[in-house]
Amino acid sequence: MTASFAIEIEPRATLSVLGSDKVFPVRRIYCIGRNYAAHAREMGGDPSREAPFFFQKASDAVQACPADTTIQHLYPPMTSNYHHEVEMVVALKSGGRDILESDALSHVFGYAVGLDMTRRDLQDEAKTLKRPWEVGKSGDHSAPVGPLHPVSSVGHPSRGKISVSVNGESRQSSDLSDMIWSVPEQIAILSRYFELKAGDLIFTGTPEGVGKVERGQTMRAYIEGLGAISLQVA
Repeated sequence: MTASFAIEIEPRATLSVLGSDKVFPVRRIYCIGRNYAAHAREMGGDPSREAPFFFQKASDAVQACPADTTIQHLYPPMTSNYHHEVEMVVALKSGGRDILESDALSHVFGYAVGLDMTRRDLQDEAKTLKRPWEVGKSGDHSAPVGPLHPVSSVGHPSRGKISVSVNGESRQSSDLSDMIWSVPEQIAILSRYFELKAGDLIFTGTPEGVGKVERGQTMRAYIEGLGAISLQVA
């Protein structure tokens, strides 16, 4: 006998795949903290000694963003200090436990531009009180992500400009090569803590220059080779 659900459920979050009519189903969202040296210093860390650490967002925090179209992004409740953090997003097609760094890239489906939107005042309060970060990091629509670029089209980006502007003013600008922990290292380390699976996303960290956005402002996040996404805060 096949069991049926006792309540109606929301459909699984998905991302579009560039050049395809298929969509990518999102399973989990992992994020690495302080993975660019200048941003680590900006946030009070020490990039020369700090081991990598990770946190998660809810899978339905994804906001799928089309290419070359400005869409609305709702300003969340319970904050007055809402920050942008531009990041390259890695999408996995397979996974496992204790993945070797040398094998890690074989599990990658593709890459995309993403934003780790953060209620910074709530995150800072949680840090001070030594509480979890979810209210600061895992809000509704806090993970805008652009179309996925398959590895077959873009390879494995390890260098190239990563930036975000607000109303045309540059806020964050760096290079993917400035990551402290590479994509293969992140996958290998994460797989020691979790069994990674197809559908997982990894937000790979943000450069320095994170900052506040207000209602009415437009964010444009860009990564060389992966295009741009544009969102107006409403």
